[in-house]
Parts: sequence; C-alpha cells; structure tokens
Amino acid sequence: MAYDLITIGRIGVDLYPLQTGVPLPQVTSFGKFLGGSATNVAVAAARLGHRTAVITRTGDDPFGTYLREALRDFGVDDRWVTPVPGLPTPVTFCEVFPPDDFPLYFYRQPKAPDLEIDAHDLDLDAIRDARVFWVTGTGLSEEPSRTATLAALAHRAKSGTTVFDLDWRPMFWTDPDAARPFYAEALRHTTVAVGNLDEVEVATGVREPHAAARALLDAGVELAVVKQGPKGVLAVNREGEAAEVPPLPVDVLNGLGAGDAFGGCLVHGLLAGWDLEKTMRHAGAAGAIVASRLECSSAMPTQDEIEAAVTAGAVK
Repeated sequence: MAYDLITIGRIGVDLYPLQTGVPLPQVTSFGKFLGGSATNVAVAAARLGHRTAVITRTGDDPFGTYLREALRDFGVDDRWVTPVPGLPTPVTFCEVFPPDDFPLYFYRQPKAPDLEIDAHDLDLDAIRDARVFWVTGTGLSEEPSRTATLAALAHRAKSGTTVFDLDWRPMFWTDPDAARPFYAEALRHTTVAVGNLDEVEVATGVREPHAAARALLDAGVELAVVKQGPKGVLAVNREGEAAEVPPLPVDVLNGLGAGDAFGGCLVHGLLAGWDLEKTMRHAGAAGAIVASRLECSSAMPTQDEIEAAVTAGAVK
C-alpha cells in the first residue's frame, strides 16, 4: 500500500530548556525531543491519521536508537532511517525567549548523518508511488544528500503531490547565491513550494509576497505558499486562485515547531482536496497550537484540536 506521505531530510535530538526566558548558560534542565523539520512534518501528518515514513540517517549511537524508537511511537515508519558509523547523531539546543526570539544552536559536526543519504539506497518506487513526497532545502546543502534529493525528485517526475519546503538555514550554506541554482532545479520537479519571506527570497531573488509567489509559479510549481509571519500566509495556485489568511491569536511559548505543524496540516488539506482558504486556515491553526507549546514533535495537534482552534478563532 502506498504511503500518504514520505519525507526526506533532517533528523536530530532537540534539547529544549525547561526554563523559559533564561539564557542558555544559566539553564539547568532540558527536555529531550525528536526533531528535524522533515521528520516533524511526518510526525504531524501521522498525528492527523496518515500513513507516513521518513528517509533519513542517524548516528550509530544511543541518540540514534532514541530517534528510531520515537518515530515508531509517533506512528511514523522508520524503515528508511539507517545509521552512519562514525558520525554522531545531531543535537540541537535552543533558547526560549517568548514571543519571538528562539535562537538555535546546531551541533552537526563533523557532518550530519542525514546529509549522508545516498541516491543508490533510495526506494524510488515507493517515492514515486507516495501520495505526497516532501523534500527540504537543507537536503540540497551537501553531497551526497543533494544528489539523492534531486534524483528522487527527477524519478518521481511530479507524480502525485511533490512539496519543496524551502527550509533556508544560512549556517548550512556559504551564501544564498550558492543555494539558488539547486533550489531552481528542485523547483522544476515539484508541484508545491512552501517558505517564509527569507526563504522565497533565496529561491527566487524576490521578497515581496505576491511577486515571490508568481516567481515560484513561473519556476514550475502549481501552488506557492508564502508565510508572512504576523501578516499570516498567502497561497496562490496556477489557476489564479489566491487565499490570504491572517494568523490566529496565540500566546507564543516556542515558535520553532510551528512551521512543521503547518506543513503536516498542509499535507492533510492537500490529501483531503480542501480549497485553498480552508487548507491555509487549518494549517495556520496547527502552527499556532504548536507555537503555544514548548516542544515540537510531541506537540503536534490532532484534527479535533485544530478544528476547535479554527472554530474559536484563537488558540486557547
């Protein structure tokens, strides 16, 4: 049976301080959580009832074991999560200064195992047959992950829905000019592009939301989703339909997982055949719910929670 969603990309252990508003040197206790954007999207979609899997790699160490166990606990198939001897599982620390300051510290040296995904090891038939395939910009940042990601996209050849999460992380690249050609190649093979203003600027060279959406459509996608922060989200498709949805009011605790919750619910809406406005409204609500919680993966909302937030017009 085909998967509803297969994602490929980053995985790691998130260590989040259990004291908010405290600088990292003074934090005394942390919570340990499954992390990584592609992985969190698979978790979010699984929470909404979908059959999901993630293609990624960990270290051959206890943290890697923890991540594979956590995936199974969340209902995400881990058959394509394999260890890389000699490389440690990545760890990410953050600081939590609500409502809008959440510095991240990535420990991915000497190299993250999730960048060791090799094209020769991919199950290309499963990737082609999945109802939704999700790739990220981080996967394009180094070899062999870059070639593997582009090979998977080329083999899939836009069958089903293929989503490119622009996922711009400047610490993984030398500069935006180095990234743009690979982003352009990925866009040729995808049907949906998702990114915030910084990310769409990296991909297209354009920052104004409506112009950036048009540039993404011109690059080959059928649906462009531009996240505008406090202005909400803009979605435009190739047929000329557009939806601009404001964010739900929420008391933000930790905004780091909101985009991944948005992604999981976006997948849910696409699979359900919802119209643009309903999809964006529900995806935005999912993101707002996670922003109100400390953790990411374990904070992913259920359908009932999302519906309640949409109906209430705020996250309670």
